[in-house]
Amino acid sequence: RRVHGEPSAPMADFFASLSLNEESFVSLLSKLIGETEFLQNNPPLLIPQEDRPVQHVLDALAPYLVENGGVLTTERISYAPNRSNLIIRYPAATATTKCITFAGSHLDVVPADPKNWTVAPFQLTVDGDLLYGRGTTDCLGHVALITELFMELAKSRPALNMNVVAVFIASEESGAIPNLGAEALLRDGKFDGLENGPLLWIDCADMQPCIGTGGMLVWELKATGKLAHSGFPHKGINAIELATDAVNYLQSRFHADFPRRAEEETYKFAIPSTLKPTQVKFPEGGSINQIPADCTICGDIRFTPFYRAKDIMAKVNGYLEDLNKDLSVLPSHGPVSKYILPNEFGGNKGQLSIEWEADPSEGIACRLDSLGHRALVQATQNAIGNVSLYSMTGSVPCVRDLQDKGFDVQLVGYGVSEKYHFDDEYCRLSDMKTAMRILAEVLSTVNGQSV
Repeated sequence: RRVHGEPSAPMADFFASLSLNEESFVSLLSKLIGETEFLQNNPPLLIPQEDRPVQHVLDALAPYLVENGGVLTTERISYAPNRSNLIIRYPAATATTKCITFAGSHLDVVPADPKNWTVAPFQLTVDGDLLYGRGTTDCLGHVALITELFMELAKSRPALNMNVVAVFIASEESGAIPNLGAEALLRDGKFDGLENGPLLWIDCADMQPCIGTGGMLVWELKATGKLAHSGFPHKGINAIELATDAVNYLQSRFHADFPRRAEEETYKFAIPSTLKPTQVKFPEGGSINQIPADCTICGDIRFTPFYRAKDIMAKVNGYLEDLNKDLSVLPSHGPVSKYILPNEFGGNKGQLSIEWEADPSEGIACRLDSLGHRALVQATQNAIGNVSLYSMTGSVPCVRDLQDKGFDVQLVGYGVSEKYHFDDEYCRLSDMKTAMRILAEVLSTVNGQSV
């Protein structure tokens, strides 16, 4: 709560003057990037310690916390040692459930190999407008930006008609260790009450509102054949051939059943839903002159938000069931390649099975008629002179679940998309300055509608 008797900034003056403190932002970002060697997320080899950036954020906010005479409150939530999420709150002038939330900016990063970088990945390098370092674009630049926003709110103490909330999340870059970040916060009710106003999920790029994302299903297809000498292929069942033919069969049926839809044009999706392989696995110890008995192909399905994961899984499971009943529908590879052997060679039949990674993610089609969308579009137009809405089949955690619970979820980000997960990652200081102006106008618009 605001300290009684403390002056607050006149509203119009505050929003008009709200800008990024460059020196403070770069200083905080430097501290955050300095921790990224310990924030790489690739278990079991690399397990991030999100407590490290959280502590830097708390240190920056310390003069403005309630316990130190300020107005901000924080809540640190951990589901494993050293792995914190952080919620920050700036209160309305009078008690209300109305709010705006900035969520989704995460505290972990993808791995970086210093040998492939021209600058040091685990420290901030400033080169004019460019700020280099792992996490500058994805997503510690956003963490620093939003922290600076709350510092400005706490300094000026504008009397708002709504609560302002930030949710920084752990463990976004890998789901190998589940239930540590946004999913756990949602499960435990930490987003409860935040549905009474727009929720901006800030983990995209290039300044423009993202109005749709894809869902993702991860699958593992195992083919079991029969081991044989490669000089006698007619006595074996080649699991590599069986697996690749099965993937082709699944792709053909999937793309027929889940075609491009009219809504995808409206939402500017560049591509439709896709099923494709991304990895191949073989048992160790096999010889080049053996027909392999086992082969596993892994891949994913990226699907637009106009389809649901459970329907896709049911269909694909059905395709595989049909295929196991009649392998003769698959093509052969030469005169002796077979998936069903004659009795004289054992009468074996190839087998296929599929496993799905738990907890698939769903895509989102953001509401285009909401206060959050209107405010974000208008603020973007005013700040950079154009709006170019887009959608992508990349996935974003939890956003569909939040929307299904009644949240007005909008997606945006201010890093550089071509540097997401790439070597020599950077963000632009000028973009972060523009981002602060956009967020200031969004705050102003939503506050004006929260009377």
